[in-house]
This record gives sequence, C-alpha cells and structure tokens, in this order.
Amino acid sequence: MSAGFTKSTEIGLLLKTIPENPGVYQYFDDQGTIIYVGKAKNLKKRVSSYFNKDQSGYGKVAVLVRKIVDIRFIIVDTELDALLLENNLIKKYQPRYNVMLKDDKTYPWICMKNEPFPRVFPTRNLHNDGSEYFGPYASVRMMNTLLELIRQLYPVRTCNLKLTKDSIESRKFKVCLEYHIGNCRGPCEALQAEEDYNMMLKSIKDIIKGNIHAATQALRSMMMNYARNLDFEKAHIVKEKLELLEKYQAKSTVVNPNIDNVDVYSIVSDASCACINYMKVVHGSIIQAHTIELKKKLDETDKELFTLGIIELRTRFQSTAKEIILSIEPELEIPGVTYTIPQRGDKKKLLELSERNVKYFLLEKLKQKELVDPERHTNRILNQLKTDLHLPSLPVIIECFDNSNIQGDFPVAAMVVFKNARPEKREYRHFNIKTVEGPNDFASMEEVIYRRYKRMIDEEKQLPQLIVVDGGKGQLSSAVKSLEKLDLYGKIPIIGIAKKLEEIYFPNDSIPLYIDKKSESLRVIQQMRDEAHRFGITHHRNKRQKETIKSVLTDIPGIGYNTAQKLLWKFKSVKTITKTSLEDLEKVLGKSKARIVFDFFRENPVS
Repeated sequence: MSAGFTKSTEIGLLLKTIPENPGVYQYFDDQGTIIYVGKAKNLKKRVSSYFNKDQSGYGKVAVLVRKIVDIRFIIVDTELDALLLENNLIKKYQPRYNVMLKDDKTYPWICMKNEPFPRVFPTRNLHNDGSEYFGPYASVRMMNTLLELIRQLYPVRTCNLKLTKDSIESRKFKVCLEYHIGNCRGPCEALQAEEDYNMMLKSIKDIIKGNIHAATQALRSMMMNYARNLDFEKAHIVKEKLELLEKYQAKSTVVNPNIDNVDVYSIVSDASCACINYMKVVHGSIIQAHTIELKKKLDETDKELFTLGIIELRTRFQSTAKEIILSIEPELEIPGVTYTIPQRGDKKKLLELSERNVKYFLLEKLKQKELVDPERHTNRILNQLKTDLHLPSLPVIIECFDNSNIQGDFPVAAMVVFKNARPEKREYRHFNIKTVEGPNDFASMEEVIYRRYKRMIDEEKQLPQLIVVDGGKGQLSSAVKSLEKLDLYGKIPIIGIAKKLEEIYFPNDSIPLYIDKKSESLRVIQQMRDEAHRFGITHHRNKRQKETIKSVLTDIPGIGYNTAQKLLWKFKSVKTITKTSLEDLEKVLGKSKARIVFDFFRENPVS
C-alpha cells in the first residue's frame, strides 16, 4: 500500500491517512530518489514524529525532513517482517541517510553438490540447483581447516565425473591416483556402494554443523564392529580417525559442551560507526564468527543499530538458534527466540570473548584509518575538540597539569604536552612546589600555572591553544588567578576535568559540560589527564625515595645519593654496612669510596 504528496502543505493531510500497522516507510526527495527507509511497529506514530518536532535547525534529521517531498509506505504483518524488509530495501537502494553496512565481501561456502556420489568443496557462488550449502565462512582459514579434517576422515571423491548408474555399470571410468593413495574408495568402478558413501556424507554434515558428538559416535561404532569381526587393521585406521576428530573437538571447544545452538552478539560504537560481533556456538564450540561495521547517518542509538545488525547477521548466516546471548536487549521480539544477558558462568565467558573481538575489530579499524591518512585522522580529532569545547581555534598544542602529594609530603606537579592530539614527551615538565606549605592543591596549581606561563612569556615561546587542569572548580579557579596576573586570561582557553563523573568545567560557569563518553574528544582529554597523573606520580615516587634514603650515609663527606642507594641495595641497612669489611665495601664501591665509608664508621660508630 502506498500514498504520496508533492507539496509540503499536504503533509498534515497525509499523516492523518497513514495506518497504525507495522510496516516500512520510504522518503523521497524532489528527484524521486529514496533518501531514507525506516521500519515501525506503528507507522502513523513513527512517521508523524518526524514532522511534529521543530526541524528549523541544522541537525541531520532536520536536513532530512526538509528534503522530503514524497512518502510511501508498505504494511506488513509483524515488526520482524518490517525489519527484514527494511534491511533488504536499504541494501538494494542504499539511501543517503540510512545506516550504511560497510561490508562488500563475498564469503565462501562449503558446497555438497547435488549429484550422484556428491563432492564436497568450497565455493563463493551459490546456484539454485538443489545442492546443499553450509556457511558462509567469514574466516577462509577456518573453512579450509574444516575441509582438511573432512578429507582426512572421509575419502570423498574430488573428480568431476558424472557417476550415473549407467556410466558406472558400463565401466566407462577407471580409478585414478586418488584411489591408489587412499583418498578415494573408487565409486567410479563400483568399488564403493552409494549407501556407504551417503553414510559418510551424513557424518560430514554433522561435523560441518558442529555436531561432533554424532560423528564420533558413528566412528566408534564402526571401530567396534571391525574389532568384533577381528578386522583389527581397519579398526586401527578408524581409531586414528576417531582420535583426530576428538583432538579437533578439544581444540574447538571453548566452554561447556552443553551450550548448544546458541548465537552470541556484542556491540561497540563511537561517534561515527558501530561494530557488531557474531559468534555461532554448537556444543560449546565456536563454529562461525564474524564482525560487521555499520556507518551512522542520523545519530542512531546502539539499540537501533544492534537490532539491525542482529537481523542482518542472523539472515546472512541462516541462523536457527533459539537462544541469543547478548549485552543489551534489542528493540525486537523474534518468535521462538529467547534473549539472555548473562551475569556469570560459561555464557558470560562467551559474551566477554565476543566483546573482546568486537573491541579489537574497532581498534584495528581506527589504526588502519590513522595509518592510511594520519593527517585527516588528526584534523578530525582537533575539529571535534574545537566543536565540543567551543574553542576559537584548533587546539594544536594542549598542556595539562596535575598535582601529586601524600599528606602534604614532597608536593610536586606535572605538566604534559600534546601536539596534534599526540603526546610530545620531550616537552613534559616536572615542578617542585616551592611556596606552598602542607597539602593545598589549589595553591599548588596557582603556583605552577604562574611559573609555567611567566617563563614562557619571558622566553617568548609559543603559548598553547588550550590548558587542561586535573580537578574541578577549585583547581580551575586557582589556575585562572595566575592567568589573570599574567594578563593571559581570555587569551588562552582553559578547562578543568573532574575525575568522578568526567565533568568538564569552564571558568565562571558552575554547570559542567558532559561530553559523550564515546567521543574522541573526551578520550583525548582523559588520555592527557591520565598521562599527567602517571608522570607526576613517577616524579613524586622518585623524590620520596630520595628523601627517604637520606640517612647517615649521605652525611658522609664525599658520599652522595647514588652511592648511598648502591650500599643500601647491597647490604639492606646502615647497621650491616657499619659491620662490613673494607674488602667487601671495595667490591661494591671501589677502593677510594670504600675507604671513606669504612674510616667514617670507625671514627663515628653507630649504636
């Protein structure tokens, strides 16, 4: 069923005629091109929602709505039907404003040919000729491993001869080398019965489908029959095949074998795309695994993308699983299928494995983009920072500050520098707090900011485009005081980041900014904050260690911190050093310094 309009004044009238059934709607532009396809449980409510809101802005949805000049819809029976139809239409028309499935590969299948004495072989071309196809396989390596196992277990033919009953009976063919080396049993000369061949095919199907148990049972039964008939040579050959199959099963089983015919899905997303991982589990073994990438177009939610991804993967891999393990429940009910969000146990381990795979996939995608075009990657991040933080220019150079002290002892501060969103470690600086007594983060921050930028002004060095201080409103206000003293306030943007909720604070604004947790902007700011903290803690630890090692050893004329540290590492305590012979001291320090230490403790015995 369809309806249309050509003038914007007719939209209201059209919306009143749209039914409240499940279905799919299509938006067309003035060229008659489909620009968006969507599905809905209730067509009327969903389509109306686009036009009930104020779309006068410049958001993606607003731009889409302004381009709509025609609407058509298709009514279906269920929401699942709507989702399947939507998926097919998106693939067919690839509308500009729809999620884009970034996956143009043709995956291989295992074909069991529809012919007498069927061959089993890999293919990328599916034909509607009655043959059976298993797959697709996202990993060619996994498929080839499986085919190699099958060939070792079952000697199916590899030739393309037409082994009809007449051709075999007329002795049209002769056995080839494959027969003589044991890779085929010679059905071409009627040396193998078709019934026996079909029994092999049944076992092969079980293995391909992950039902290793059925195949091992068949082999075990065959082995026992040979043994009962005292045909021990054949029994031994079957035993070797059984061991090979059991070894394969042990390697492929990752969790409890009782977890059977289950799909596992997980999702991870960032500002521009979502990646969805799929794993097929049969008897505790992962027999298929694949990850797809969905390119966002209209700020779609993770639930929307997850639902679309599950349907795409379930359809592509022809899954009939009755249970789906996942991290978030999608916006869809699939008849006869239950969703499980595990909290512990083997199913939780499977979900965590899927999540690790999808995170690694996204990380690799980002790395590839950066390697292919690092400048574009950098510019995207800098522009995102500029937009999110409302900066007047690109923050090419960012400096981040952090204080470190324990109950006021050995107060230090650290500054890290990021250039083009990457650490510039040569520019990192440590600061020993000089004017502040006791644990006072605010005063320490004020001192460090003043010292840093006073020196930069005096040395006429390039100032950063952004300053980040680790802390909330208090630390930020202290940093602002120093900038005001130096007449830099308003000339260099400055923000504070509070650890607890990752809140971004601006000067003279009590309401924090919350950046999207998945945003690259927040990721860069967090990386700077963590790097400054790490750098500061390292300096603080070294300083504390030096101060702690200060003892009677460093009071010896001619003995410094490094020598004292060397002695303590070797002899563990000052008391032990006082009782150490000159010869043993010489082994650690050499003759001259050993004599100084030895003579000192003879003249100044330690009680």
